[in-house]
Amino acid sequence: MRSFITVLTLAAMVAFPAMTAPADAQRQSGQVQGGRVQRPAGYPRSYDGLIADARAEGTVRIYANADKAEMVPVVAAFRRAYPGIQVLYADLGSAELYRRYTAETRAKQYSADIVWSSAMDQQIKLINDGYAQQYASPEKPALPATAVWKNMGFGVTAEPIGMAYNKKLVPAALVPQSHQQLEQLLRHRRSAFMGKVATFDPARSNVGYLYLSQDFQITRDTRSLAEAIAATRPVLATHTEEMLQGVASGKLAIAYNVIGSYALERARRDPNIGVIFPHDYTIVTSRIAFIAREARHPAAARLFLDFLLSRAGQSQLARHSLWPVRTDVPASHRLPAGQARPVRVGPQLLVNLDRLTRARFLRDWNAILASGHKTP
Repeated sequence: MRSFITVLTLAAMVAFPAMTAPADAQRQSGQVQGGRVQRPAGYPRSYDGLIADARAEGTVRIYANADKAEMVPVVAAFRRAYPGIQVLYADLGSAELYRRYTAETRAKQYSADIVWSSAMDQQIKLINDGYAQQYASPEKPALPATAVWKNMGFGVTAEPIGMAYNKKLVPAALVPQSHQQLEQLLRHRRSAFMGKVATFDPARSNVGYLYLSQDFQITRDTRSLAEAIAATRPVLATHTEEMLQGVASGKLAIAYNVIGSYALERARRDPNIGVIFPHDYTIVTSRIAFIAREARHPAAARLFLDFLLSRAGQSQLARHSLWPVRTDVPASHRLPAGQARPVRVGPQLLVNLDRLTRARFLRDWNAILASGHKTP
């Protein structure tokens, strides 16, 4: 279960002391020479001043919903590249992150320097509402055009949304490879999957709402699939981790719309878990980061954001369950271009947050769930 904490100093959690960064990381990020941190290769000379300002600030504060366990090695690599900068990391659920950051900013209290969340629509709303500042990152040319908006919102990852299943409860011959096959499986074997299917609750999970609304935008067939899921009286969850735990224990047979990178990481440790990325289409989302308009440590925030977007930072993310957005970084998994449906970082996501649109969507979803309970 995700821990709701005030602020964690990740540096204190790292089990190994600071050490010299590998050669590739030194070339791609700051390099210490004679006590002075050199700018990364290819960066403008003016970046030396940014590094000096960041070290003078000495701290960067981050609100994010990437699991802290996955971020420890990433932060350790940043601190090796830029010693002297303390990283304060609050691991929060997306809804809590949004509420806390906006409340603190409106009250003019000390809040995050960087806000980084997988709730893409909420991040775009915050940017659109004036909570972010512009920054022309030197790493922007290496990023896909779909990953940057207004030099404010930066898509740091490219994470596929898939299905997880229990291999003992779903025989290999029945494993669905597409959304249509999942629907057919649930309709033909509904009794076997009664109470054994899970998905996000779009009313309680912002990312769950995002994933399901994207499904409906991609194809009208989603309604038929949603009705088949509803007929199994599904477990409605708020986090991928709780669904994966249910699949691993056998309480659940299938979890729909889980964060695929997390599912793959869990499957590597647990042979009972299988992971599917539907071949008809797989939604690919991104964790959007922006620098807070009122950041107290703006230079350190820029430094950390650049590290996340750099080849060195993206390589670290790739090793720890967070698929990189850059295509020039080796990754253990890549989806075929025709299969991936990336969610673009941009204003079209604001449609999801329109109150009337959201209310209508959730009303329809609740009607589908209710009809599922009436299914004989």
